[in-house]
Amino acid sequence: MLTSEIAACCKELRLSRNIVEMSGKIQADNHQEYLLKLLKSEIIHREKTRNAKLLRKAGFYTIKTFESFRFDEVTLPGDITPEYLKECEFVKNKTNIVMYGNVGTGKTHLSIALGVEACKRGYEVRFFRTSALINKLAEEKRAGTLSSFLKKLNKAELLICDEWRYVPLDRIGAQLLFEVISERYENKAVIINTNIEFSRWVNIFYDEQMTGAIVVRILHHCHLLLFFGQSNRMRESRLNT
Repeated sequence: MLTSEIAACCKELRLSRNIVEMSGKIQADNHQEYLLKLLKSEIIHREKTRNAKLLRKAGFYTIKTFESFRFDEVTLPGDITPEYLKECEFVKNKTNIVMYGNVGTGKTHLSIALGVEACKRGYEVRFFRTSALINKLAEEKRAGTLSSFLKKLNKAELLICDEWRYVPLDRIGAQLLFEVISERYENKAVIINTNIEFSRWVNIFYDEQMTGAIVVRILHHCHLLLFFGQSNRMRESRLNT
């Protein structure tokens, strides 16, 4: 009877069933200590629930962490440390990151690890392969729902564009991607993973003026991370032979 009454109160106060489950498990020396432990358990439960929701919403096709990542094969700017990245200060400062280097050198791994950490810190993150993002933008435009999608996309404090390379765009695709980047300029952080140097981005957009505008917006507040190590895929394939 008491349990059902507690559940009813939780529902009225919009508390989770975690309160019901923990109410019979917590041990304390007095009522105040008991209440404090119960409330703390609710806070922890809500944080875990929110983090799980943010991870699902982010769209990662796999989960990567810092545990298996080697920073010794990445050249960081002089004033940037691995700890600065792990603490997601760049998201807080609304600063972009461009990860440049050969295929298979860890750009996607690091960007996902940063995205996962950002989710754990309560930031909303969206992850896309660049070609998939462009296709999604085109679909939303055809359906007449582009404005709504862009509003949802811009709510994310961090947008990760993976595989930003030879994805030849038609003019509409280029304009849509330009709109996404422009909306986030000095407002929200972007991570771009690419193996194409900036001077060759015109081969993606086929428009020098638009390419220049995108590069300026991305680099204005940006950390450039260089990946010149051996391909992880090649290294793993050799280990398995």
